[in-house]
Amino acid sequence: MRKDVTNYIQSNSELKRFIRENPEWYRTLTRNPQYLEKFEIASINYFQKTIPHQVQKFTNGVQMASMMMSMFQSMNQSE
Repeated sequence: MRKDVTNYIQSNSELKRFIRENPEWYRTLTRNPQYLEKFEIASINYFQKTIPHQVQKFTNGVQMASMMMSMFQSMNQSE
């Protein structure tokens, strides 16, 4: 793998972890270093850091809080 690509991956702990968990990217980047941007996008999707993932995570949190509030309200009404 080219030295600049290796240095870039080593400088980012998430990219380093991603390439360890997905070794096919090591082979891909060795053969085609111009796929570095695709590698980063795959990493972002893998760690669920895209905006849709973050919105879904927030929505799940709001739903959980809403469910807890309705559960507490129903417990108070039954007493």
